[in-house]
Amino acid sequence: MTATATASSAASQATVAPSTPPLPEARPETLGLSRPRLQAMSDAFKREIDKGTVPGITVLVARGGQVGWFEALGRQSPAAAAPMARDSIFRIFSMTKPIVSVAVMALVEDGRLLLSDPVAKFIPEFANQQVGIVRDGKLELVPPTRPMTVQDLLRHTSGLTYEHQGDGPVHKLYQESRVRSRKISNAEHAALVASFPLVCQPGAEFNYSRSTDILGRIIEVVSGKTLGTFLTERVLAPLQMAETGFATSEVNAGRLAEPFAADPWTGDKVALFNMLEQPVMESGGGGLVSTTMDYARFCLMLRNGGTLDGNRIIGRKTLELMASDHLGPQVQTNGTLLSPGHGFGLGFAVRREAGIAPFPGSVGQYFWSGIAGTFFWIDPKEDLFAVFMSQGPGQRDYTRTLVRDLVYAAVE
Repeated sequence: MTATATASSAASQATVAPSTPPLPEARPETLGLSRPRLQAMSDAFKREIDKGTVPGITVLVARGGQVGWFEALGRQSPAAAAPMARDSIFRIFSMTKPIVSVAVMALVEDGRLLLSDPVAKFIPEFANQQVGIVRDGKLELVPPTRPMTVQDLLRHTSGLTYEHQGDGPVHKLYQESRVRSRKISNAEHAALVASFPLVCQPGAEFNYSRSTDILGRIIEVVSGKTLGTFLTERVLAPLQMAETGFATSEVNAGRLAEPFAADPWTGDKVALFNMLEQPVMESGGGGLVSTTMDYARFCLMLRNGGTLDGNRIIGRKTLELMASDHLGPQVQTNGTLLSPGHGFGLGFAVRREAGIAPFPGSVGQYFWSGIAGTFFWIDPKEDLFAVFMSQGPGQRDYTRTLVRDLVYAAVE
């Protein structure tokens, strides 16, 4: 299997996937970016690499639709001497979610589903799901006050959760199950998640969750295709994201970015999935591998309002809806992954306030990240986007803030 997503892909395992077309580049000063400040960013990450914070990183900064800075620093893997490269391959984990969310919205544009559709319309097992309420240390089940919808899945107000997002009775049910297995199908995974109680009423709270995995299964049900096939046909191939998929070929074994075996700050063991192994479950919430340039092409499509190289992926107004806050003041966020001054749209976090958050940005900026250390953002106000890649799970919060600080310091 090449890094293009499915067995039906034209690229075969025996050949190297075609390289991703580069984006146009320009000198940073012609794009309103300070070269000395971008060099200061480079120097800062070199210091982190020298300190052993991460093995290596890539960072790409674009403004006005052109790349003003793209470099690879450090080593691709701590176990080898190969330097990090522009075309190194990374596990992007939850940066899969925006790609799948765009694919869902393409089906909305096709008239195949509505955001208000109940999830049970496509996956009947969700029709009988109950809400788990903890009283006196015991789990009690109550009926939902309204059905979980497709919109709830996109904005993480479904009542679903992740096993690592808490230690309550429902989280323990997730933890004790096969929900993390890469050897079950998307259909089996969805049925398993539907068998667990919800952690809250649908629409009541933002709880980061396996919601996007369930969206991946809805894509399969509606399209009649595997998730990987649909993503390739509707998003990856039109964007020429030739090296993004749920696995990559053995011929690319020398291009895989790897983390330290143990976290450099805590000493805890780090274990990430094998990028050369084709999983049974194509996780819409976190299963893709990709390269910096592949993801930059996805970002440029978003920056362009849904199109790239004459290929329309989604419409401008659809993207505008996705990049708007869908939580509002009525939805509790419970101090979770959303920083102060931020809400969540349909697949992205969205900045609502110029201040409050402890890092720079613009109102209307939207972004997301991956648990292994990858990160991207789109800033429409500054016509800026950036892609950061690393494989340092324990350092992800630190490196996300660091790269934001340093890139915005370069904006003139």
